[in-house]
Amino acid sequence: MAPSVPAGDTHGDPGLQPERTSLAWGRTMLALVTASALFLRWLPHHGLPILLLFAVSAGAALAIYLTQRRRYGARSHGVAREHVDADITAVLWTAFTGIALGALGIGVVLAG
Repeated sequence: MAPSVPAGDTHGDPGLQPERTSLAWGRTMLALVTASALFLRWLPHHGLPILLLFAVSAGAALAIYLTQRRRYGARSHGVAREHVDADITAVLWTAFTGIALGALGIGVVLAG
């Protein structure tokens, strides 16, 4: 049985899993922001449908940014309790975003 950890306590090792996971989500967010900028660059060539791609990627990046603190806190407390639950919802939404961007991208290219 894992020891009981008070609500305000977190782990003491800054190199543990929550920091690495937070950095990975930060890289994912940066990749989505970069893709958003590229989509805007393609606007003159592909027209207004490209704005849908921009909206999906920018929206996903914003969602990651807005949920990052909660996700880090939950993982940090999980390490302190020695029981970390995977954030399946965040991973599935990110996978769905990637699939949606791919399908929308194919649609925009075929339509143009």
